[in-house]
Amino acid sequence: QVKLAESGGGSVQAGGSLRLSCVVSIYTVSRPVISWFRQVPGKERAGVAGIYIVGGATAYADSVKGRFTISQDYAKNTVYLQMNSLKPEDTATYYCAELQIKRGETWRDLSSVLNWGQGTQVTVSS
Repeated sequence: QVKLAESGGGSVQAGGSLRLSCVVSIYTVSRPVISWFRQVPGKERAGVAGIYIVGGATAYADSVKGRFTISQDYAKNTVYLQMNSLKPEDTATYYCAELQIKRGETWRDLSSVLNWGQGTQVTVSS
């Protein structure tokens, strides 16, 4: 059974840092993308960052560019999201997801998600 397990969430003050981890039990497609999404109550999940497991290309939402870094440890089937210079508006539940990107789709398309993790809460206080 495919599992994505997030960890590393917590509460920090504005300007602080957190590192989220996503351990993937098994990739279900040959060229997976692992993306981080976040969601606040009443809003749709939104893509934060994505990494193409084969090749390592990365992509970011404009709101986090320069502050967040996505990376992977291929041997450990783990994807990280290093979050620096956190802002109160980064407060959300963060989910990692495995995606299969087809023609015309991107790393942040919810319709491309194959599997979700359970989520981890990040709270940034001012």
